[in-house]
Amino acid sequence: MRYIQLKIVLCFVLFAFIPAKIIAQIDQKINLSGIVTGVDGKALENATLISNEDNVTVTTDMNGSYSMSVTADTDIEVSAVGYATFVVKATPGTNDINLKIDESNLVQIAFKKEQGKDLMGGISYINLPEILQKNYTVNSLEGTNALIGGFNGTLWGMGGYLVLVDGAPRDASTVLSTEIDQITFLKGVSAVALYGSRAAKGVIYITTKKGKVQKQQITTRFDNGVFIPKSMPKYLGSAEYMKYYNQARVNDGLDPTYTDETIYNYASGKNPFRYADVNYYAPQYVKEFYFNYDANIEITGGNKTARYYTVVNFNSQQDPLQDFGEAANNNNNRFNVRGNVDINISDRISATIGANAIYNNSRGVNTDYWNGAATLRPHLFSPLVPISMIEEGDDASNILVGNSNYIVDGKYLLGGTQLNPTNPFASIYAGGYNTFTSRQFQFNTGVNVELGDVIKGLTFRTDFAVDYATSYNQSYNNSYATYEAAWNTYAGFDQISYLTKYGKDAKDGIENINNSAFAQTVTFSGQFNYLRKINEKHNLSAMLLGSGFQQGQSSVYHKTSNANLGLNLAYNFDQKYYAEFNGAYVHSAKFAEGNRGAFSPTASLGWKLSEEDFMKGLTAVNNLKLTVSGGVLNTDLDVNSYYLYESIYNQTDGAWFSWRDGALNRSTDIRRGENLDLTFAKRREVNVGLEGAFFKNLITVNTNFFMNKVTGNVIQPSSLYPNYFVTGWPNTSLLPYINYNDDERIGFDFDVRFNKKVGSVDLALGFTGTYVNTEATKRAELFEDDYQYSKGKPLDAIWGLKSDGFFQDALDIANSPSQIFGEVKPGDIKYVDQNGDGEINNQDQVYLGKAGWNGAPFTFGVNFTAKWNNFTFFTIFTGQTGANAMKNSAYFWMDGEDKYSINVRDSWTEETKETATYPRLTSLNSDNNLRPSDFWLYSTNRVDLSKVQLTYDFPKKTLQKTFFSELSVYALGSNLLTISENRDIMELNVGNSPQTRYYNLGVKALF
Repeated sequence: MRYIQLKIVLCFVLFAFIPAKIIAQIDQKINLSGIVTGVDGKALENATLISNEDNVTVTTDMNGSYSMSVTADTDIEVSAVGYATFVVKATPGTNDINLKIDESNLVQIAFKKEQGKDLMGGISYINLPEILQKNYTVNSLEGTNALIGGFNGTLWGMGGYLVLVDGAPRDASTVLSTEIDQITFLKGVSAVALYGSRAAKGVIYITTKKGKVQKQQITTRFDNGVFIPKSMPKYLGSAEYMKYYNQARVNDGLDPTYTDETIYNYASGKNPFRYADVNYYAPQYVKEFYFNYDANIEITGGNKTARYYTVVNFNSQQDPLQDFGEAANNNNNRFNVRGNVDINISDRISATIGANAIYNNSRGVNTDYWNGAATLRPHLFSPLVPISMIEEGDDASNILVGNSNYIVDGKYLLGGTQLNPTNPFASIYAGGYNTFTSRQFQFNTGVNVELGDVIKGLTFRTDFAVDYATSYNQSYNNSYATYEAAWNTYAGFDQISYLTKYGKDAKDGIENINNSAFAQTVTFSGQFNYLRKINEKHNLSAMLLGSGFQQGQSSVYHKTSNANLGLNLAYNFDQKYYAEFNGAYVHSAKFAEGNRGAFSPTASLGWKLSEEDFMKGLTAVNNLKLTVSGGVLNTDLDVNSYYLYESIYNQTDGAWFSWRDGALNRSTDIRRGENLDLTFAKRREVNVGLEGAFFKNLITVNTNFFMNKVTGNVIQPSSLYPNYFVTGWPNTSLLPYINYNDDERIGFDFDVRFNKKVGSVDLALGFTGTYVNTEATKRAELFEDDYQYSKGKPLDAIWGLKSDGFFQDALDIANSPSQIFGEVKPGDIKYVDQNGDGEINNQDQVYLGKAGWNGAPFTFGVNFTAKWNNFTFFTIFTGQTGANAMKNSAYFWMDGEDKYSINVRDSWTEETKETATYPRLTSLNSDNNLRPSDFWLYSTNRVDLSKVQLTYDFPKKTLQKTFFSELSVYALGSNLLTISENRDIMELNVGNSPQTRYYNLGVKALF
C-alpha cells in the first residue's frame, strides 16, 4: 500500500510542474545604476548584483556604485557579506539600494546575539537551513564535525557538554534538523562562563526557527529511505564449532566430546531439525534491508505585529528483525509538533512563546534477540520442531501437540532444551510483546521590554521554560512451553521417538506496566541589557543576569540544580579593537556552607588587523582578526554526589562492637572522613583565535589554539593517607574526599574553506579538524615502578600487559617468568616481565596507547559542494587518527562453553604454531589470555565516506504555471564506506543490531 501511495504522489508531482504552454516574450533591455549602502548609509564595496534571467553579474566599486544592462522588470538579487539578500525589480533610472543586516548572520551566544564578524574566540556556528539545501538529515548534530572545527563528539576533548535548545537544557534528539535555524558551538571558557558550572565542558546552543514578516509559506518534505546492514558477526556453524571444541578439549588434555559421525551429521545438513545448525544472522531472521519513512510540513509567515512558525513531523522506522512471530509487528513511530510565535505587544514590549510536543511509540518483542544471537551456540537446539516427523502411533507426543497453544504455521512446535527452556526464537513467537511509550512536552516563553525612556539603550528580558517527560513500558508477558525431540532411524529415516516438554503455556491476559519514568526541568533567566553606540565609533554593551535551571527525575532523590549570577561588559572601537569581560558567580549545594559559591572571571581581547591602515593596501587580505581569551571557571560538574564533605557512619549487623549491653550483633562503622573545605574544581584556560578571508574571499580560515587545565578534581585517595585509615575488619574508612587531581588539554581546531567559480560551476571545499592532547598532570598514586604512574600519561590511557608471542612448548614455559593468572600451556600468550621480578602480574601492566574516550586525538572532516545550473552535488568525508581500542568483546574473547566466532580458525595448535594468530582454545577458563594486553589492541584510524547527496532544483520558470514556488528532488546515501586497516572490526556490532548504510529519496516543495 505504501508503494502505491508513493507512486501516486510522484505522478502528481510530475504533472503539477508541467507548464500549460510556453508564452513568447519580447526582451526589453534597460540600463540600471545606483549605489548600494548598508548600516548608517555606509557604501558597500564588493556587493554583488545578479540577474539570473540575463546571466549578468556585477559588483560594486569602493564607493558602492554599480551599473548594468538587464531586461526590464527582471529580478535583481543584491547581496553582501553580513547583509540579507535583497531582490529588486529592474526599472529605468537610478536604483539606490539599502541592505539590512542579515539576521541569519546574527549568532546566538550566551544570552544574546552577536554579528558573526564580531565574535570572539572559541565560538563556531552553523546556519542549518543553508546546509539542508544540499545535505538533508533528520538528526540535529549529524555531520557537524565535518562542517566546523572543535567538535568531534565533544568540545575540545572535554566531554559532557551542555545542550541548550532555545535556552533550556534539553537533549539534542528532541529537535529535528528541519526545525533548527542555527547551532552554535561555545567552546572557549569565556564563551561559556555566563552559563556557570554546568557549562564547564562546553555548550551546544540550538536555536529553532522563528516566523518572518512575509506572506505565508508552506514547506513540505517527503522522504523514503532504506537501511542496509553493513556487516554481520560471523560465527562457526555447528560442525565446525564441534571440530574446534574438540580441539579445545585436546588442548586441555581431555577426550574429544563429538565423534566424527556426529560432526558429519551436522555438516551434511540432511535434517536441520535433528542436527541443528542455526545462523542467527541469516536472512530468514534478519532483514537484508528495511525502510524508513519521514514526512515534514513547515508553515511560516507573519507581519510586524506577530510572526509564527509551525512544524509537524511524522517518522516511521521498521525493525531489522524479520517478520516472524511478534517481530512482524515491531515498529518505531515518532510524531512531533512545534510552534513558535513572536509578538510585538507594543512599541516597547515584545514576547515570544514556543511549545514542542513529541509522541514516541515503539513496539518490540519480549526478548533480547541480539544478545542471544551473540551467545547461543548453533547446535544447541532447533528453533522449530516439525510435527510431521513424530513417529506414527506416538500418542503421548500427539497429546502434547494437541495441548500446545503455539503451533507455528500449523506445522511446528517451539524448540528448546533443558538448559535452554526459553530462548529468543520461542520468545518472539510466544513470549508476548511490549510497547514503549514516551511523551515529552516543552514550553518556553520570554518577554523583552525596551527601557530607553529610563536609560537610553537599556532593555530587560526574562525567559522561562518548563519541560515534562514521561515514559513507560506496557507488556504482555506470556509463559510458554518448548519441546526437545528424541530421534530414531530404525525405520530407515529420521523420526521423533518422543517429546520432552519444558515449561507450560499460559496467558494471564494481564497488561503489565513497568519501567515508568518521569522527568521535569524548570529554566529561568532574567537580564538587563545595555547597548549604545557613541560618536559612531564607540560600541558599548553590558549585561547583568541571573539564571538557573533545576532538573528532577523519578528514582533520584536530589534534583540537579545550576544557578548563577552573570556579568558581561563589552566594548569595541569602530569594530576594530575589542574587549570583553564575562564573569559568573556560581552556586552549588554539593559543598559545605561557606564553600558553596565562587566567582568565575574571564576576559577576551580582539584586534581586526584588516581594518588597520597598513593592511588596506593588501588586496589579498579581505578580513583578518586575532582574538585572545582566558579565565577561570569554577565547576562541580564531576562531583557525582551530594554531601561528600560529610563523614558517613553506617550501622551493620554481625560486626565487632556493641553500642549497648547485651546486644553484640550491631556495630557502627565509619565509611568516610569529613572535609568541610571540599570545593569547586577549576577550569583554567587560555585560547587564541584567528579568523581570516583572503583573495576576494576565495579562502576563509577560522582556527583556535587552546590550553586548559582542570585543577582540583574531587577524589577519595588512599595513597595520601596512612594505610590504617582503611581496614577490612572492621570495615572502616577514614578517607575524606578532597580536591587533588589535575588534568591538562592542549590542542587546536581549524575550519578552512575554498570558494571558486569555474565557468558555470560553483565549487566549495571545506577542511575541518580538531587535535587534542591530554595529560594527567597530577595524581594521587603510589607504585613501586615508575612506568605504572598515570601522571604524565593521557587521560584516556589504555593499560595492559605487553605480549611476547605464544609459549611454544613446556621448555619455553619453564624458562619464562611465571604467570600468576592461571595455568599456562603451549599456545597461551606469553607476557613481558617489566620489572624483572620473575613473575607476571598486575605490576607488569604498562601504558599501551590512547583510547579516544572523548574523541580521537586528531579528527577531521572534508565537505565538498559543486553547483551547476540546477544540480547540486555534496559530499562529506570524516576521519580520525591516533586512538586505539581493545578487542575484548565475546566475539574475540572465547573460552569454556562460549560461542565461537571465525577468529578461532587462526588458533594455535602444534600444527599451526608457526602461523597462528589466536591463542590456543580451551574448554576451561582462559584467564591468562583473556585480559588487557597489546595482543588485543587495534588502531581505530579510519576515513569514512559519510554522506553523498545529489539535488535537483526545478527552474522557477517551469513552476510559474503550478502551485509550487520551489521544488527540489534529491537522492542521498549515508555511512557508505569505511577505509581502515581494521574495517572489519569497526563496522561490526556484537550484541546489538548491525550498523547500516542508508539510502534515501526525497522531495521538497514550497507553496
